[in-house]
Amino acid sequence: MAQIWPGDAYPLGARFDGAGTNFAIFSEVAERVELCLFDGPVGDGEETRIDLPEVDAFVWHGYLPGIMPGRRYGYRVHGPYDPPQGLRCNPAKMLLDPYAQAIEGTVDWDEACFGYNFGDPWSRNDADSAGHTMRSVVVSPYFDWGDDRPPRIPYHETVIYEAHVKGLTARHPEIPPSLRGTYAGLAHPVIIDHLRSIGVTAVELMPVHQFVHDDALTSRGLRNYWGYNTIGFFAPHNEYSSSGHRGEQVLEFKAMVKALHEAGIEVILDVVYNHTAEGNHLGPTLSLRGIDNASYYRLTEDDRRYYMDTTGTGNSLLMRSPHVLQMIMDSLRYWVTEMHVDGFRFDLAATLARELHEVDRLAAFFDLVQQDPVVSQVKLIAEPWDIGEGGYQVGNFPPLWTEWNGQYRDTVRDFWRGEPDTLPDFASRLTGSSDLYADDGRRPIASINFATCHDGFTLHDLVSYDHKHNEANGEGNRDGSDDNRSWNCGHEGPTGDLDVLALRERQKRNFLTTLFLSQGVPMLLHGDEMGRTQDGNNNAYCQDNELSWVDWTGLRQGMFPDERGPLLDFVQRLSRLRTEHPVFRRRRFFLGDQRRKKGGRAAKGGPEDLPDLVWFTPGGTEMGDRDWTAGFNKSLNVFLNGDAIGEPDRRGRQVRDDSFLLLINAHDGDLTFTLPPAVYGQMWMKVLDTADPLLAEEESPVVKARENVPVGARSTQVLRRV
Repeated sequence: MAQIWPGDAYPLGARFDGAGTNFAIFSEVAERVELCLFDGPVGDGEETRIDLPEVDAFVWHGYLPGIMPGRRYGYRVHGPYDPPQGLRCNPAKMLLDPYAQAIEGTVDWDEACFGYNFGDPWSRNDADSAGHTMRSVVVSPYFDWGDDRPPRIPYHETVIYEAHVKGLTARHPEIPPSLRGTYAGLAHPVIIDHLRSIGVTAVELMPVHQFVHDDALTSRGLRNYWGYNTIGFFAPHNEYSSSGHRGEQVLEFKAMVKALHEAGIEVILDVVYNHTAEGNHLGPTLSLRGIDNASYYRLTEDDRRYYMDTTGTGNSLLMRSPHVLQMIMDSLRYWVTEMHVDGFRFDLAATLARELHEVDRLAAFFDLVQQDPVVSQVKLIAEPWDIGEGGYQVGNFPPLWTEWNGQYRDTVRDFWRGEPDTLPDFASRLTGSSDLYADDGRRPIASINFATCHDGFTLHDLVSYDHKHNEANGEGNRDGSDDNRSWNCGHEGPTGDLDVLALRERQKRNFLTTLFLSQGVPMLLHGDEMGRTQDGNNNAYCQDNELSWVDWTGLRQGMFPDERGPLLDFVQRLSRLRTEHPVFRRRRFFLGDQRRKKGGRAAKGGPEDLPDLVWFTPGGTEMGDRDWTAGFNKSLNVFLNGDAIGEPDRRGRQVRDDSFLLLINAHDGDLTFTLPPAVYGQMWMKVLDTADPLLAEEESPVVKARENVPVGARSTQVLRRV
C-alpha cells in the first residue's frame, strides 16, 4: 500500500509539486472516495486503490509522495444510489477527475460504462467500467514560455478566423503527415503564414476540451467531429496531439499557443460549459454523474431521475451551484494563466444565465466573470442563444461581453439573396448594429459579425444550394436547420453553367466585402477564403473526413475547379483595406445627422464638419423615409467620412482617414449611380469591385462628383476620395 499524507483541499484536481502529487475532489454525497492508480495499459494494467484520508468542506483529498507526471488515475466514489432522489453513486464505475489536466484513452461504450443494464433503465449495473473508459493523467506544470506575451489585439483591430484544429490541417500537403490534424500542425509555419496573409489576428478554435464520441455516432461509423461533447474542462483533447496522451498533449498545446503569439495571433477557445458528455438518464457514468449527480446537473423537480435540458444534448449544468460555478471559473482561469489563451467563445451562452428557468443577465455567472481579475480581461464572446424558452438573447448580454450577432448573419443573407424590405436592417448591420447594442452603453465591437460559421452552410454552399443535403449524416436529412436563407443562383449544387458560376463567385465576394467593411468584429469561417464546400451539408458535426476538412490542393477557387487564387487574393485585398483604413473599424457608433452644425448644413464647413455617415440613393440624393420604407429598394450609396471619425488612437492623437463611398446594388439588374455633390468629394477612384475582382486601383479612372457610375447587378463597388 502506497503511503498517503493528508494533503490539501485546494486546489482541486491532481497537482504535481516536484516531489509528489496532491489529489483533491469535491463530493457532498460521498461516504468514501478511492483514488485509483494505474500502471499498465487500459484493460490489463494493475490498479492500486487508496482511500483519500481527509475531507474538508466536502472536498476529499490526500498527498502521495513520488507520484510523477504521466501517472494515470481515476476515482471510485462510494455513496447512495437512489436515482429518484438524484443520487447515482456506484463504486463499480471508474470516474474521471473533473479537474484532470490531461486524459488518456477513449470510451468503448461497453455496457459496463452505464449505471443501468441495457433494456432496463431503472436497474443498477455493477459491472466494473475501468477497462472500458478513459483515465485522468497527472501533468507537469512546467513549460518554457520564454518571453511569451498575449498579443492583446484591441477588438476594433481584430479579425477572427473560426477554425477546427483537425479540419484546418488534416489535408495540407506541406505539413508532415505525422503533424496533420494536430496542435503542432496548426502551429506549422505554412498555416501561420496563411493566417497572416489574410490579416487574421485571432483564431477561434472549435472545442479543444477533452470530448467524447457519442455511442449513437460511433455505432453508425461516424464521430463527434465538432467536439461539443465535453468531458474534461481542463484537458486539451488528446486526439489532437501528435506526441502522446500522457501529458504530452498539454505541452504541444502550449507550444502551439506560443507559436501563434509570436506571429501576433491570439487564441480564442470555443468552450462548452453548458452540458457534458454524460447526457440524459440513459447516458454513461463517466465523471460528474457518479461523483455528485445532484450538485452538478439540473434535475427535474417532480422526478429527479431526469435531467433538465436547454441545450438539446441531454443535460444542463446546474448554474446556481457554487461548485459548478467554481469549476467553470477555475477552468477559465487555468486556460488563461497556465495555457496562455486570449479569450473564450461560450457555446449556448444563454444556458449559463439560467439559474432557475428564465435567462437572467444578472445571473451569478456574469457577476463572477465581471469581478474576476483574470477572466474579465480576456475576450469574452457569447453565442447568445440556447433552445430553451426565451433562449434567443442577441443584444442582451452584459457590457463586458461581445456576441455572435445572429441578426447580422440573417440580414446579410436575406439582403444579398434579394429579399424585399431588408434595406433598413442591412444598413444597421453594416454600421455596427446600434439598434442592438447602443442603448446599454456598448459599442460596435459588441457585434461579432459573420455570414457563415461551422454550424450551417459554408460560403460556397450558401450560394450553391437552396436546401440542405445531409444524407451522409444517416438521419434521413432531418437534422440541421431548414432556415438557411441561401440561394443557389439558379441551379442546385455543382454545375457547368458559366453564368451561374460567375454569379456565385460574385455573391461570395459580396458577402466577404460586406463582412470586412462592416463596423464590428469580422469572423471568417476556415476555408471560406478558398471556396471550401461540404457538398450542401449544413450540419457536418459528425463528418470527421474529407467532407469537412479544408482541401488545400483542389479547392473551388474562382470560376473553374482547378483555378487557384482569385478568391483568396480578393480576401487578402479586403483584409488589407480594413487594416489600413480605420474608417471601416471605428470604436464608436456613427452619429450621422447629429454631427450637422446647428444653424446650417455641414456643407458650409470643411470635410471634418460633414456628417461621419451619409446615406444616398443611387440617384445621388440623401435617403429619405420613403426611400427606406420602399420594400423594392435593394440599393444604396454609403458615404464614410474619414475626416470625422472623432476618436483618439492609443496615444491620444485624433484618428483621421481617407473617405469612402460604398456603392451597393443587390438588384438583379445593372444600375447607374450618381455620385454625391462635390462637398463630399470632388474626385473618386475605384479601389474594389465585386464584379471585377482583378481590378487594380492604379488602373482605375478618376470619377468626379455628380458623374454617373455603372454598377453591375448584385455587386458592390468601393470608391476612395482622391
